[in-house]
Amino acid sequence: MEQLKTLDAGFLMAEDSDRNVSLAIGGIAVIDGSAPNYGQFKDTLAQRIRAIPRCTQMLRTQPFDVGAPKWVDDPGFDLSRHVRRVALPRPGDDAELYRVVADVLERRLDRDRPLWECWVIEGLKGNRWAILMKIHHAMADGISATRILSRLCDDVDGDAFARPIAAKKAVAAHPHLKPVADLTPRSNPVENLWRAATGITGAAARTVSGAAEIAAGLLRPATRSSLVGPVTAMRRYSAVRVPLSDVEQVSRKFDVTINDVALTAITEGFRSVLLHRGEQPRPDSLRTLVPVSARSPDALDKPGNRLSVMLPYLPVDQDDPIQQLRAVHSRLTRAKHGGQRQAGCMAVSATNYTPFMLSSWVIRFLMRLPQRGIVTLATNVPGPSRHLEMMGRKVARLLPIPPIALRLRTGVAVLSYADDLVFGITADYDAGADVEELAKGIELAVARLQMLSQDSVLLFAK
Repeated sequence: MEQLKTLDAGFLMAEDSDRNVSLAIGGIAVIDGSAPNYGQFKDTLAQRIRAIPRCTQMLRTQPFDVGAPKWVDDPGFDLSRHVRRVALPRPGDDAELYRVVADVLERRLDRDRPLWECWVIEGLKGNRWAILMKIHHAMADGISATRILSRLCDDVDGDAFARPIAAKKAVAAHPHLKPVADLTPRSNPVENLWRAATGITGAAARTVSGAAEIAAGLLRPATRSSLVGPVTAMRRYSAVRVPLSDVEQVSRKFDVTINDVALTAITEGFRSVLLHRGEQPRPDSLRTLVPVSARSPDALDKPGNRLSVMLPYLPVDQDDPIQQLRAVHSRLTRAKHGGQRQAGCMAVSATNYTPFMLSSWVIRFLMRLPQRGIVTLATNVPGPSRHLEMMGRKVARLLPIPPIALRLRTGVAVLSYADDLVFGITADYDAGADVEELAKGIELAVARLQMLSQDSVLLFAK
């Protein structure tokens, strides 16, 4: 029996703190052709699910949180309890699909069973059908959830994924610490010791600084905004696809990362929403929770959450797209090098060495406080670089589903799939009636940056 890590259990506690929250994540695979025979689909799914042990395990909790919940085999596992079937009303377009997705998101997963559901959605426009995979966040983060969904498809291997997580190196964690190989016998031992001590001290200082920045971000209230506040029990969902080649072109032109471009598009999307609502975007309007993967290459297929965080302000107050991109790149670079990621990893690791009863009490207490510092969630997950197939049928689209909780009324998940970069948006039903404005703003922002990247006169000032 494997115990839940404290971070995984924290998602259960976050769900417990608000009766209107369901902390499930997932994805939608839109598939070409007519849906297969339902019985054949269940037989295929049953075979593939058995190869993913976590999908046949349930949680066993301990009274009064004396110990962490444990994953145990479900003795009465029944696939039929986890597979649902629904048909879209005509015309079966994206709007109808997104309504079904939002409806599925609203309901919590049953904790007395393995924490996932699979919905077969028929009747999509253009002779298509879809699979909606819903997984509790305690069971998987974005990367492991994407891997689980992909493993349900035909003959998927590791080479199908676009950008594998780079191997960690000691130098990455401590950039001022020289590798041992650099300390040749001719080097001065005192000088070597001094360099090592300086590197370790510098890394520690950055971690402390990063911890202070995270604490300030959590405690300092954001500018009053309609983007933050209690959520209802109902959801809205939308998604927008942009050509990955356009994003890569912008990335090359301005010497930034794909994540920088994606976050800049999200920035412009939220700026459009605020202006649409008659609210003035300010420099401190959009402090954003940006999860950072802490997975090593050999842990890509392992379940659970392996995350740290950064809390940058996205520059919604700026209307110039290049200035937005510049600011996003600068702030993300500063957050990465300033110790926020390391501090987050250290905090998560520390909780695993704290008695679970104590850590759970602290987390439950904090979860019930009215969080006002963070405004939204923006997470980016590398997906398959080529089209997948399901029972011999092409998976035309793969759409990510982020959660919302802790007074964050909107969340955005970004996923690369084949030739697309896909933005999936979950919003509170009442507070996110203009979710299409956010989606449209993201799409227009990428198109505008791509157009500007074609102008050979523009130079990106580093």
